[in-house]
Amino acid sequence: MKITANVLRILVSAIGAVMIVLGLLFWTGNAFALLPLHMLLGIALVLMLWIIAVLALVARVNPVLALVTLIWGLIVPILGIAQFQLLPGSLHWIIQTLHLLVGLVAIALANILARQIAQASATRRTGTLVA
Repeated sequence: MKITANVLRILVSAIGAVMIVLGLLFWTGNAFALLPLHMLLGIALVLMLWIIAVLALVARVNPVLALVTLIWGLIVPILGIAQFQLLPGSLHWIIQTLHLLVGLVAIALANILARQIAQASATRRTGTLVA
């Protein structure tokens, strides 16, 4: 479980970095042809976020944070899809900023839970070897 959590953490971080760059390009009015890629990567990121949350529940690591993460994974695509209809015009930057923050929190949640899973796995393994 530790290896899976670490691989997912690395993938979430890498995809998150690509998505931030793409989002900044869109924000500046460039590269709109890459919007489908941004959406596809967003779906992949959310799926990995949910897998990490389920792994955390199975590993009995911070169940409250794992449940929050599962719910947060619903918020990310809903906001991503709905953002074009929210506050159009000169105030749309508020929604764009909110979308960025929601994405950053998703990446952070994935990293926190994955590290906790890896740490718990290592602790259990060490405890098993000592006992």
